[in-house]
Amino acid sequence: MINFTVGPVQSSQTVLNIGAEQVPYFRTNEFSEIMLENEALMKKFTNAKEDARVVFMTGSGTASMEASIVNFFDERDKILVINGGSFGQRFVDLCELYQLNYTQIKLEVGQALTSEQLAQYDNQGFTGFLVNIHETSTGVHYDIDIISEFCQKNNIFLVVDAISSFLADKIDISGSKIDVMITGSQKALACPPGVSVIVLSKKAVDRLEDYPSKCMYLNLKSALKNGERGQTPFTPAVGILRQIHARLKEIEANGGVDVEIARVKELAEDFRNKIKDLPFEITSESMSNAVTPLHPTTCSAYEIFLTLKDEYGIWVCPNGGELADKIMRVGHIGALSCKDNDILIAALKDLQSRGII
Repeated sequence: MINFTVGPVQSSQTVLNIGAEQVPYFRTNEFSEIMLENEALMKKFTNAKEDARVVFMTGSGTASMEASIVNFFDERDKILVINGGSFGQRFVDLCELYQLNYTQIKLEVGQALTSEQLAQYDNQGFTGFLVNIHETSTGVHYDIDIISEFCQKNNIFLVVDAISSFLADKIDISGSKIDVMITGSQKALACPPGVSVIVLSKKAVDRLEDYPSKCMYLNLKSALKNGERGQTPFTPAVGILRQIHARLKEIEANGGVDVEIARVKELAEDFRNKIKDLPFEITSESMSNAVTPLHPTTCSAYEIFLTLKDEYGIWVCPNGGELADKIMRVGHIGALSCKDNDILIAALKDLQSRGII
């Protein structure tokens, strides 16, 4: 199988080898050293300041989305949520669950966010802003500059879900004044699913003191206290954290985060150039390097997904719900190459010659 989904993605052999090892005991100095280095590299790769902190949460990205809600907001807040797809809707659902005061900016499929849209919410007392900077379900990558400018102008606490865009697109926590950034192990980090990562600015760390957590497992104050010694409050996904360490070190050895982003961008541009003559429309007004969202003009997107999987041994990423037949997504993250792109393009052209697309 060749995996062009957006998570879990293909891993390097180094990461796979660690996954085949026995999982070691973790309450040791050796494991603490790994975790402290993980934190340092995550801060480096996101351009976070030295006084920033990092939490490694055993749980999918949704666990860290929920942790960001339950630890930083309560009935005192007024939150603005960007909802351009299923992951923006997830932030809305979390606000509903915790009975928070929120307003959503509902965007159409593929629609970019503009400064004019945000300007309508100036000076309205918002205290929090939630955005999936890459709405993976539709392939839209929002402009962090206009979001950052709006939040700074209105003194708003900014939470950015960068789960699928970290290491595919530039993330600058310091420059963009991001207070909380979330990512996950199974996206461009190219490790197995099971760990999500939260990078907290000093402002976010300080804010925790004013918001008593009502959750045990997702309590970020407890996580930070344990993190001072390179540990976690509860038993973590030890094997995956070791794989993350190897992957971060691999990126550093290959030239750093800019080189990794350039590699993903090259894969994305190569695929988009090669698909121009096929019957697909790109549905996003503003794309991430991580994924290309495609609308087949002649058949069902879900049928293409099934045929590629069952007959060609290739995974692309389907959608659910009302988008199932409309949009499929081709990922460019993980251990992929331009030669892999060629295999996918050849399969799509073969489907075209068979009259399937």
